[in-house]
Amino acid sequence: MQHSHVADAPPPTPGGDTATRSDLKRALRQPSSHLCRALSFDDLVDRASGLDPLEPDDGDSFAEADPDLDLDVDSSGLPVSLLWEVLRRLPPAGLLSAAKVCKGWRETARRVWRAAEELKLRVPARVQVGFVASMLQKCPGIVRLSLRMESDFDSTMLACIAFSCPNLESMEISTFDTATNRINGLLVAIALGMQQELTLAFARDELGRFVADKRSLKSLKMEGCSNLGCFVLCSSSLSTLWLSDLNSLSKMVFNCPQLREISLEFACQENDGTDLTTMIEGLGRSCLRLQNIHIASTRLSHAAVLALTAAQLRGLRMLSLVLGSEITDASVAAITSSYPNLELLDLSGSGISDSGIGIICNVFPETLSRLLLALCPNVTSSGIQFATAQLPLLELMDCGMTICDPNFLNPAADGNNSKLQKTSGANLPLINQKLIIKHSRLKKLSLWGCTGLDALYLNCPQLNDLNLNSCKNLHPERLLLQCPTLENVHASDCQEMLVEAIQSQVYNAFAAMENHSPSKRLPDGSKRVQVPYLLSGESPEHEKKRRRIDRRLCNVLVD
Repeated sequence: MQHSHVADAPPPTPGGDTATRSDLKRALRQPSSHLCRALSFDDLVDRASGLDPLEPDDGDSFAEADPDLDLDVDSSGLPVSLLWEVLRRLPPAGLLSAAKVCKGWRETARRVWRAAEELKLRVPARVQVGFVASMLQKCPGIVRLSLRMESDFDSTMLACIAFSCPNLESMEISTFDTATNRINGLLVAIALGMQQELTLAFARDELGRFVADKRSLKSLKMEGCSNLGCFVLCSSSLSTLWLSDLNSLSKMVFNCPQLREISLEFACQENDGTDLTTMIEGLGRSCLRLQNIHIASTRLSHAAVLALTAAQLRGLRMLSLVLGSEITDASVAAITSSYPNLELLDLSGSGISDSGIGIICNVFPETLSRLLLALCPNVTSSGIQFATAQLPLLELMDCGMTICDPNFLNPAADGNNSKLQKTSGANLPLINQKLIIKHSRLKKLSLWGCTGLDALYLNCPQLNDLNLNSCKNLHPERLLLQCPTLENVHASDCQEMLVEAIQSQVYNAFAAMENHSPSKRLPDGSKRVQVPYLLSGESPEHEKKRRRIDRRLCNVLVD
């Protein structure tokens, strides 16, 4: 199962228009799962429906065929091969019920369980680890496991998985509602000698022990890691690592030579004492094959960026450093000098300015296709326009809450955001900004929460997703959308007249496409006129097929 996030439609920030770091962090995540934020930023996978108890989401969890099946019929008269095809499409709860019908169905269900390579479960609240153990024992061949936990869990769950899934290659554990991940490292400093304390830390590193024991594990994704305290990950097979809700890690050691993608999201806690610079230095020494890096932390700084650039990760293609208000234009210069081949750059929540955007454009015109600069108060509409003009390969751009009216900021914001508000206040003359974008390849543009934007002109023939959530000051008469392939326009918390203007423009564009008939130029070359199909070189069938392709009614989403 593959999950991807994109930043294509972040919801309006809660609590009005208050631009806070925690708001940004919530906006950059999908509500159903923090792990949905993937570095690939592919098309959004909707997981809002969730996983029903004992049910997988869309997709088969069982093998397509069993080589041991014969073509005989069972006691109910159904061919066994047909019964197999039916049962393998059932969710786990349905398969358990089907096994109670008769002996033949029970035997076929047992074979389906044994042939399963992927299992996706939602573990309801108040369910003990024995429930998961009983399910896993039915599937000895599981290689991909996804658990959505609604109840608390600890290292006992890891032990159960390690024992029941000897060939596990991919594991994802997401938390829901109030469920708590109690898997930990060394949490309490014991009054022993330094060497003894370190030995104890290794002994209590439950996650590290699990990773070291699972020698076939390639992908590990886990939420709610606030209790880890420290970890030491040593694996010769691990290539993907996502950990979220980290906090105050005293020690982090990575010895994963095959690691290609890492995502570390830290909780927004004032007392977070994690040394990110040391952590990044360790990554650079032991994980030389890294291609995608995502780190979200308010402790990101220019020093951490310098540690990253010193690592010389030659294969790095996607870099996401989010929530680092101390990341500046100097940091951008360091990144571009060390990694000139980036395809994705996410500096949301940073302190870069239009000058930093200029540096980005000078270095990445032939590689960068995704640029995310949400909540960057020093960036103006001029910088955004310059980026779209100088980056011809750009397909996705997120500038949410970047062009902001300082009057919409919350004066009672906490101390962590005082710098942000002070910087935004310096841009008072730049409110009521105009944004003009003409781009031939841009597909997704997000301007959510841009309260300082009052005029928008878009000429983007490939644009299919536009986010204008909470653009409260955007004037309807100053909006022009020349985007014939638009599929979704997000307009929650916007003026009613603006929503009506959006609907009018996108629906009129659709009507114009519907009335697109073949035409020929007159013999004297004076003008073109519409002609019947019989006089055109295009067959009616081909024209109908082309119309079906073009006929994509745009959705204006206001809820």
